[in-house]
Amino acid sequence: MHDDLQRTRYAIDQATEGMTLDEMSWHPAGKWCTAEVLEHLALAFGGSAKLLARVASDGKSAATRSTLKQRFRTWVVTGREFLPGGRTSPKMVTPRGMPADQVLPAIRKNLDDMDEAINACESKLGAKIKIADHPILGPLTVTQWRRFHRVHTSHHMKQIAALRAQMKNGQSRP
Repeated sequence: MHDDLQRTRYAIDQATEGMTLDEMSWHPAGKWCTAEVLEHLALAFGGSAKLLARVASDGKSAATRSTLKQRFRTWVVTGREFLPGGRTSPKMVTPRGMPADQVLPAIRKNLDDMDEAINACESKLGAKIKIADHPILGPLTVTQWRRFHRVHTSHHMKQIAALRAQMKNGQSRP
């Protein structure tokens, strides 16, 4: 597994270590629980894996031309490694209610599938060209795809840490 995605897996494992299913399902009113955060990531990894597997299979880039706004967003996320908060999750990666006991196996499988698809794209198309469009950031290279997913995961692991702190401080379940 590529280092960026290995670090992604490690961050998930560290953030969820020792959590019970009840803890993974706990959330304050109006917020996602840990299981929903993980399902969101599993959907993101799975969607990227499918997209990039198609690109690798076709053997040609599916990237469009980026706009100035997309280039700026890509620079912020993959260059500065900062994911701004406050954005509503795109519908395709909004949690759908996967049971808490299924999210970690799903996220691991989809992360493996994504790593395989990105590696196949890199092997067939190289590391320097933009291979496919992210729905918000626009066209990304293989390096940027890996980095996006690491930064995105890190952003959500902070949310899980905050949920765990809230639980520890005795906030009641809604």
